[in-house]
Amino acid sequence: MVRCLIALALVGFALPARAACPLPGEAPMLVVTLYFGESVPGRGPVTAGEWKRFAADVITPAFPDGFTVSDGEGQWRDPASGEIVREDSKVLTVAVAETPALAGKVKAVMDIYDKEFDQTSVGMTTEAACGAF
Repeated sequence: MVRCLIALALVGFALPARAACPLPGEAPMLVVTLYFGESVPGRGPVTAGEWKRFAADVITPAFPDGFTVSDGEGQWRDPASGEIVREDSKVLTVAVAETPALAGKVKAVMDIYDKEFDQTSVGMTTEAACGAF
């Protein structure tokens, strides 16, 4: 009896199951948004040509089914100095199926940008969604 009560109690704390996608043809997806600061320490910002090359050589192979890039105006607090930093940015949005390889692809894109353009970090958000293409 005690085992049964414990099992019922644990079931009550489980995360709710994700609802089925509401529209025909949709499938569960993950929307990944990356925020790339364009200010490069010790020089001018990432140029249009540099971004175009990065998108072609790094983002496209990671997400060949498609993505969207928007221009943004970002602000963040530098963790080392506490200074507020404002800079132009590129905002990358990718809607993809959740796969075991996804985290590695996202991390690789972020790491390559960090290294190539001497960035403190690339921002990231994710959210569950439904979609069709």
